[in-house]
Amino acid sequence: MINIKKIILTFSILVLGLNAANFDSKIIDFEKKRLSNNARVEIIDVKINMKKRMKAPINNWYGYLIDVEAKVKDKEINAKDIVFSNGIVVSADLLDLKTGKSLKELLQPKVDAVYYNKIHLIAGNHKAKDKIVVFSDPLCPFCMDYIPDVIAHVKKNSESIALYYYHFPLLKIHPASATLVKAIYVAKQKGIKDVEEKVYKIDWEPYFKADSKDEDKILSAFNKEFNLELTKEELNNKSIMESILLDVKMGEDLMVMGTPTIFVNGEKDNTKLKYETLGDK
Repeated sequence: MINIKKIILTFSILVLGLNAANFDSKIIDFEKKRLSNNARVEIIDVKINMKKRMKAPINNWYGYLIDVEAKVKDKEINAKDIVFSNGIVVSADLLDLKTGKSLKELLQPKVDAVYYNKIHLIAGNHKAKDKIVVFSDPLCPFCMDYIPDVIAHVKKNSESIALYYYHFPLLKIHPASATLVKAIYVAKQKGIKDVEEKVYKIDWEPYFKADSKDEDKILSAFNKEFNLELTKEELNNKSIMESILLDVKMGEDLMVMGTPTIFVNGEKDNTKLKYETLGDK
């Protein structure tokens, strides 16, 4: 005897699978067309990084994290975008009517083990269960107050927390950070301890402004404060430049847009206060 219910169920599953695949391809096509409207952008590839069904009462909507590979003025870039769709319309964002919060947070990439690189450990225990990853600009005013507090908390709980630091200089706002982060890298290579913490505690204002592009002046100030004799040649070494660019790329892969951005145990913390709950209560 033929099981009609089973046939119908199997057919329904197949149809749903085909619709979902068609749905996804439409999203990719939409993104390609939208981005191609900018004549300066040449699309190389667009693919879905993550797809997530929204919870009731909007469970007929899906959120998409999109990876975009493109050329802008002959420069290859990799970027991410988030869109939402119910198969009929597409939206760049969805907001919770009660809280006003963006549902984009549900699509944020999570930190994986590659970010827990011992080279980037600046405080705490690399083997600790609780892990913090922070992206920061040493001349960001908020960072100057915030980062030393995070470091101090981790040091108080040095056996139970690990803190990993990545440079994310906001060069359009603080051009001087370009020289400062290179100097930090070289100083660390020379064995200077706690260099990040010290940089954030120094008042650089008497030496140079955040919008300064005078590498000689910035490097001179750094050398004076750390009693070093770093040279511009050391700072502009290819490996140093590549290291900083890699820091920035790793931030961009996590959709870091500003500083400080902090991730606690793999998830972005918009409150920037969850680190205080770690360690001894």
